Amino acid sequence: MEDERSVVALMRAMGLDDEVVQRVSRLWGKSAARNDGRTHLLLGHLLDTAAVAGVMWDRYVAPAFRRRLDEVSGGRGRLWFMWVCGIHDCGKACPAFQAMDAAEAAPVLAAGLPLGRMGVGRGTRWRHDVAGAVLLRPRLITEWGGEEAAGWVWPLVAGHHGSFPPGGALKPPRGAQGRGIAWEETQRGVVDVFTRAVGFEDLADVRPVESLRKAEQLALSGLIVMADWIASDSSQFPGLADAEQISFAGARRRAEAAWERLRLRGGWRNLPLPETPTAPLTGRLGVQPRASQRELVERAWSMPAPGLLVAEAPMGEGKTKAALAAAEVLAARFGLDGVFVAMPTQATSDPMYEQVLQWVRTFDPELEPQVALLHGRRRFNAWWRAIWDGKPRPDADGCGCGDDGDRRESAGLVDDDFGAIDEDADYGVASTPSPTGQVADLAADGPAHWFLGDKRGLLTAFAVGTVDHLLHAATRTKHVMLRFAGLAGKVVVVDEVHAADVYMRQFLVEALRWLGQAGVPVVLLSATLPPAQRQRFVDAYLSGVLGTADVHQPVPEPAGYPSVTVAYGVDGRAVAETSSKAVQPWRDSVPVRLGWLPDTEPGGARVATAVRDAVADGGVVLVVVNQVDRAQGIYRELRDGGFDGSLHLLHARLCAAHRAVRTAECLRLMGPLAGGDRPERMVVIATQLAEQSFDVDADVLITDLAPTDLLLQRIGRLHRHSGTRRQAAHQVPRVLVTGVAHGADGTPLFLPASKHIYGEWALLRAAALVSQAAGAFAAQDGDGAGGAGWSIPADVPGLVARAYGDAEICPTEWDEGGAWDRWRAREQNREEKAEQYLLCRRREWAFPTLEGLHYAGSRAASEEQLDAVVRDGDPSMEVVVVRRASGGYRAVDGTWLGVHGEVDDDEGTDRLLGGLVRLPPRLTDAARTELRPLPGWVDRPWLRYRPALVLDEQGSTPLGADRVSYHNVLGLLVERVAR
Repeated sequence: MEDERSVVALMRAMGLDDEVVQRVSRLWGKSAARNDGRTHLLLGHLLDTAAVAGVMWDRYVAPAFRRRLDEVSGGRGRLWFMWVCGIHDCGKACPAFQAMDAAEAAPVLAAGLPLGRMGVGRGTRWRHDVAGAVLLRPRLITEWGGEEAAGWVWPLVAGHHGSFPPGGALKPPRGAQGRGIAWEETQRGVVDVFTRAVGFEDLADVRPVESLRKAEQLALSGLIVMADWIASDSSQFPGLADAEQISFAGARRRAEAAWERLRLRGGWRNLPLPETPTAPLTGRLGVQPRASQRELVERAWSMPAPGLLVAEAPMGEGKTKAALAAAEVLAARFGLDGVFVAMPTQATSDPMYEQVLQWVRTFDPELEPQVALLHGRRRFNAWWRAIWDGKPRPDADGCGCGDDGDRRESAGLVDDDFGAIDEDADYGVASTPSPTGQVADLAADGPAHWFLGDKRGLLTAFAVGTVDHLLHAATRTKHVMLRFAGLAGKVVVVDEVHAADVYMRQFLVEALRWLGQAGVPVVLLSATLPPAQRQRFVDAYLSGVLGTADVHQPVPEPAGYPSVTVAYGVDGRAVAETSSKAVQPWRDSVPVRLGWLPDTEPGGARVATAVRDAVADGGVVLVVVNQVDRAQGIYRELRDGGFDGSLHLLHARLCAAHRAVRTAECLRLMGPLAGGDRPERMVVIATQLAEQSFDVDADVLITDLAPTDLLLQRIGRLHRHSGTRRQAAHQVPRVLVTGVAHGADGTPLFLPASKHIYGEWALLRAAALVSQAAGAFAAQDGDGAGGAGWSIPADVPGLVARAYGDAEICPTEWDEGGAWDRWRAREQNREEKAEQYLLCRRREWAFPTLEGLHYAGSRAASEEQLDAVVRDGDPSMEVVVVRRASGGYRAVDGTWLGVHGEVDDDEGTDRLLGGLVRLPPRLTDAARTELRPLPGWVDRPWLRYRPALVLDEQGSTPLGADRVSYHNVLGLLVERVAR
């Protein structure tokens, strides 16, 4: 049982002098001015935090991490966890902090603790987190028997405000730390009475028997921050200004009550092993296992330790369901408590969120509110709104594409920083209002809104979101430990892993290294993964497992396609294995005819003509181009020519509501459940939005040339569903490759946008491979009959391997070598740019502790800036399109706002944010200078930071050197103003 004695009684029982008891009892931790009018004493906050940690141990921390803390503490993991979480704020026992508030400082002075030259109320910039390390470090070294035991613990205290300082920073300004016997005895008393109250005999008794690995330290640091932030909530932990009222038993009751009110919980909690090896597929997901799915799950069963699994299989093979089944096996075997599924985009995250919701319900319906959707436009996912905002639920069999779902991408979270409160705000961690803009009904059954805060999302037991959240956990940014702690207790699944470019791949590799060291199982999924990338991912994970910077464990060549590669460490040895027998794909390979359609005109007139020819007798055509202007031009050509059929335009410059409605409509008409709704004649013109995780079935694909792996992804939308009725002319899948033209010397000429996005080298090699299938580049012009074509999916791994291999494959006159040199120089520059933000530089990987991790780190403050850290490229901005009207403003759908843009309710906010659109990067500087939120948005949490793009009554507005307009069909239009 926890000690019911007050800390005052405990100190007297410990034999502390009355003066010391009085001084320790006067130290404040939370001031009345910033704590709802009630002072909270320092010992009260330390014990509150320790008590929260105890509840976290019982109800939140993953079994695997509990085992590790038991190991390092000699079997006293829960006690040790409470101590290390609670001791975090011991540095507040110093003049620099105690002098920060004049009213709170008066009793401290009266108790005989001098504040030196600083003077009451002045304080200093000496941070209490670093002060805590200065206070603890010498005592730990002395009482724990040396630097090795203490060296990894003091950074946990020094870093609890989000960044880890180097040892050289532990040098307080004169008088800031406290000098003289009074301060020395008081500081010692704070540590000793807290240690005894928690349950240890003394500080020496706390000594760990071994060290956590650095990645485990980072996860522990995040859990410390979590416990601190919960215990810093004055609405849950009212201030106690009388030390006689403070006890650990009382703190435990406060923590239990707060945990219940906040509805916090973990995930599976000791998930049992499945009854049969395939039960996660057949029983949980209700699928008849395909060979590739069975292979992945069997590998999850056979690995002797947590490891990396890389599943490569054709588009539409069912990789994600197999990954969820494998995640269940891995979690049950190795003691993980949840799953994070990382998707390449916001649009692909939404359907995956709904799939994970259904999966989680099969374990326990009460787990449904523990599934978070992590991206900036989650507000209008219908299931998200139903669960987290208490909106009406979609139909049980729905996919979230109803009235609310049609607008599910039309808003984003404000970039609030949900940190610790009160005096901690002086250290850059300010308190903020609820992200939902409302107080949750604590009596209702629902989710824990505490997790909605910025940087907290990954702490939910189950999460689906963009891959950026994984990449952010590998950046040297403030509070990175919170993000990493959210990953460390989970199985991590990364879908479409090939979508990471060379810049993003730096962070993915860094994340794999840290996850490997933390013992986190990772499942990577791809249809088109180059062998060199597979090898790099394996080496990175094994580097973490073995704690060595440069591990290279050759991956055997897979026996076929699909395949599964596994990597793990056993007895200090790296192991990498792959499927030794060919795995039968779900569908037989089919021949795909390829042909050239030379055209590099932005207007796309030739493409429009080819589309008309393709659907002359009916059919469904998907056009995928590499730039928005070209998509709009092709649409105009078809529309203005009187196209007879269903015509759709889909690109990233549509406002969120229009884009969501059109995506849903395309899925309805071309998706797996289209059936009789599939039109006789239909054309969809899209940009890269249709490249992956877009489950539609086209008869013909017309596509701008792209790197080979992305070209194959686009081909994956072709003849995708079995049972689709097709006209006789479309029985064989056909691809026309455009966006390229004949150069005078025989070298291909590419669209400038394509070269800017992908680089010339990758396009040249793709052109060479297409030429081998479609016939010589200059000899074909749209008939698609020039060569043998490709066999899909059988040819996929070979094509990707050749595209990214070392051997030259282009004709000599194409100057492939020069293009390679230019591409490699560009990629090296991007790698070097990314390296400055990586969580740990190569030379620092062998450092055993977190000391100095942030000494040269990025201090990106907002999510927009953080996204810029992990995604290379020109920065862009999202704005809300509104239209000026007589006497006020209207939303893009015509909803009346107000004189100043006022919005009265959530429905109005929903409609307004349906006008959210991302501007082209070249408008970013002008937008930052000229655009602001409307005055009427200041009190709306979802709007107050959103710039408004105000169109005049003619529907346009000047922006920098351009004139911008919005067309309900074409989307955002940008015209350069003649000068």
